Amino acid sequence: MEFSDTIVAVSSAAGGPRSIVRITGPDTLPACERVFTEPIALRTNGVLSGHIAIAPSVTVDGRLYLFFAPHSYTGETLAELHVYASPVLVATLVQKLLAGGLRAAGPGEFTARAYVNGKLDLAQAEAVNEIVAGSNRFQLDAAERLLRGRLTQTTKAAHSALVDCLSLIEAGLDFTDENIAFIGPGEAVERLARIRGELEGLLTGSIRYESLIDLPAVGIAGAPNAGKSSLLNALLGHERSLVSDRRKTTRDVLSGILTVVPAGPDSVASGKCQVSSCPASHFTLHTSNSVQCVLFDCAGLLTAAEDILDRLAQQAAIEALRRCQVVVFCVDAAKRDISEDLAIRALVQARTVLYVATKADLLDPAAHDRAVTRLAEAFAAPFLSTSVRTMQGLRELQDLVRRRLCAAEGPSVADGHAATVVTARHKQAVGEAVAGLDEAIVQIGQGADEIAAGMIRAACQALSDIEQQPIDEQVLDRIFSRFCVGK
Repeated sequence: MEFSDTIVAVSSAAGGPRSIVRITGPDTLPACERVFTEPIALRTNGVLSGHIAIAPSVTVDGRLYLFFAPHSYTGETLAELHVYASPVLVATLVQKLLAGGLRAAGPGEFTARAYVNGKLDLAQAEAVNEIVAGSNRFQLDAAERLLRGRLTQTTKAAHSALVDCLSLIEAGLDFTDENIAFIGPGEAVERLARIRGELEGLLTGSIRYESLIDLPAVGIAGAPNAGKSSLLNALLGHERSLVSDRRKTTRDVLSGILTVVPAGPDSVASGKCQVSSCPASHFTLHTSNSVQCVLFDCAGLLTAAEDILDRLAQQAAIEALRRCQVVVFCVDAAKRDISEDLAIRALVQARTVLYVATKADLLDPAAHDRAVTRLAEAFAAPFLSTSVRTMQGLRELQDLVRRRLCAAEGPSVADGHAATVVTARHKQAVGEAVAGLDEAIVQIGQGADEIAAGMIRAACQALSDIEQQPIDEQVLDRIFSRFCVGK
């Protein structure tokens, strides 16, 4: 990356009422003076309201936020031009700035400059990207802890202690002829073991950030023609699965993204849920208690597969259900012989199972009550009655799913308020340091202090790699390439 020029990019997301054009570098102030029509009399950080010249005949209202070096996000003089969110106006403004000698910023280049200029360490810089991408309160809390430097504080303390120990061991090696012992083997091993324990605690007591960003899975299971596909379509609010009275209509594992909000007057009245069309890459909490999940409709399970297609569908369904945090097990409420359903239930291995009596609208109230009581006794579990025609029980089912997912996901992450959050790269670096210290302790016990010093040095380097000091440009480029442009 080139850090000596002045860069520009749109840093705001599309769809808002206002767009932000961000500029940083040595020519920030002259660039602003070319487009901001009012005199820029600021000499300290501040904001000015005025007009921005988009083109020779086009001037719009706008604001200029100016941050002088070194008191800015990047450590350089930085400006933000806030204008109406017209794509044409914003694109024209950026083109005008580029024509004036600025360069289009690459992904993450603003944060990369903050890192190079000492405003953030590398772990904190990565946290900025995680905050931008974060989609639930746990992710945001985890990223905020990275941004506060909790990981770096721990590894820096360990690194400093290792350097102290290493200096004493190497000093002893330099003065072997004088028979001076700067640190004895016992003390060296004790120090290294203590540092190793702290790093091992960081590994075992940490939460890997990547583990927080997967959507939980909810599977709909049951015998063929138990109403699973109809239930999936009703919950999603659109037809994702083919519905037919014929058995074995669904052979594949079908899925959709479901967002469930806490039960309230509006949601109960509508009986519907918010649906997201985004890829299954984020577990989104839209409020403190709403939850997003992947909803699966599996092929109807069979006690005995009839052909190769049935066997393949059965294997896919069982494997998908095994990965689910919650399984919704459907039984036709009007069905008299439930022996098949009981046998199929034995095939389902899941952490949490919610039992649903489907097609409740096909029975009169008295027959329905008898059927639900019979099912509850047979399965030794409570049943929720549902009907996709009348929407009966759907809101209650959504809320049950939400509460079970929050209970399943919440504690491990919520308890992590006392834990350090690490990315896979951080965890690998700490793991390498622990392995190096293990070997160093062995070598000291064998009297091979020189080899031990080399292993301690390798452990120090592994910890330094968390902040990439000295900077490996290829690694730096790779890290910041994951960022959005303008961040």
